Order: sequence, then C-alpha cells, then structure tokens
Amino acid sequence: MATDRAARTRASGSGAIEDRPTQLIEIASRLFATHGYSGTSLRDIAQEANITKAALYYHFPNKEALYEQIVVGNLQSLIDRVSDEVAQADSATEKVRAFMLTAADVFAEGPDAWIAGSNVFWSSTGPQIREAAVGRRDRFEKLLRDCIAKGVASGEFRDLDPATAGRLLLSTLNQMTRWIKRDGRLTPRQVIEQYLDIILIGMKPSGAAKSVKATARRAATKS
Repeated sequence: MATDRAARTRASGSGAIEDRPTQLIEIASRLFATHGYSGTSLRDIAQEANITKAALYYHFPNKEALYEQIVVGNLQSLIDRVSDEVAQADSATEKVRAFMLTAADVFAEGPDAWIAGSNVFWSSTGPQIREAAVGRRDRFEKLLRDCIAKGVASGEFRDLDPATAGRLLLSTLNQMTRWIKRDGRLTPRQVIEQYLDIILIGMKPSGAAKSVKATARRAATKS
C-alpha cells in the first residue's frame, strides 16, 4: 500500500531520498483520489511526505505538473500493458478478455492512481492535462472497439455495434472505483472475470450463445 511505503520512507530517512519522486507520486495519488484535485494542495502532499514545499518543488514545479504525471503516466502504462496482452491473444474473445483482465490488474495494483486519473475528466484541471488524458483515453477505448469489431467481422460475435458493446464492458471497469473493496472477497480480476462470463455470452451469435449456456448447465450439473 502507498501509505505503508510512505511510512517506511519517513522512517528510513535519507536512505530513501533517491526514490522520492515515486514516494511523492504515491502520496499525491492517494490524496487526489480521496480529496480530488481541487481539495488537495502541495502543502498537504509535502506534509504527508514529511518534506518542505521547497523540497517538493525540486521534483515538481507545481501541482498541475504532479497531477499530469500521475494521470498521463498511469494512462500510458495502462495502454502499453493492455496492448501487449491483446497482441498476444488469438481470437476476438480472448483479445477482449485480455484487454479487460489486464485493465483490472492495473486497477488492483494502483487504485489511487486509477481513481485520480478517472477524476481528471470531471475536475477543474488545465486544458493541457485534459487534452493529454482524453487522447490516451480515446486510444484505450478504440483498442477495445477494434477487438470487438474484429469479432463481428469474423462471425465470432453477433452483429452488434462495437462502440455500444465497448461502453458496456468499460462501464464494469469504471464502476469498480465506486464499490469494490481493496480487501474484499473477490479481487478486481475475479470480478471482471464474472462480468465477462455474463457479457460475452450475449455477444455470441444466437446459436453459439445457446451452446455456451448448455455447456455451462452441464458443467454445473456435474459439479
């Protein structure tokens, strides 16, 4: 957890100074996720990190630059990881699963950064951050739509609108920030796996969907 790492950094003193930017990003992500961009000041971040504002300015010239690094850095990392996993998958179904499950893993590894990044679309940040975030968000969403479109073209999915199906799938990721518990019974990946099992059946052609349901019923009976 970011809080634990911050505590260890404060306890270890100068030995952790080399990793100060990472520490500051973790602390800032948590505060931005909890209090929003407007509700978090550089003074808050500096106090949490047990440094002066002058020391904070050494790494980040202003709050907007720090927030931009969190938002843009997290979105770019998300795109890179999801793209790599999608490229390795064969069928359209496996590509969609790879996209969604990798995104769930990214969320689980850094929920604060994810939430802070999601808030950028509703916060009063400058146009530079919003433009950078929107561009990467569009690339992320297009990647999923392309996976769905390939499935429609090949007949693996029924004739549906990739944008509509993509929005449905993405809504399951976006809603995780509102209700999922970090110490909950199911991990984000397990939650998304269950959503996928439900949604992907509806995306199959009618005959294939019936076959999937029949297979699921037989498996349930045997168990």
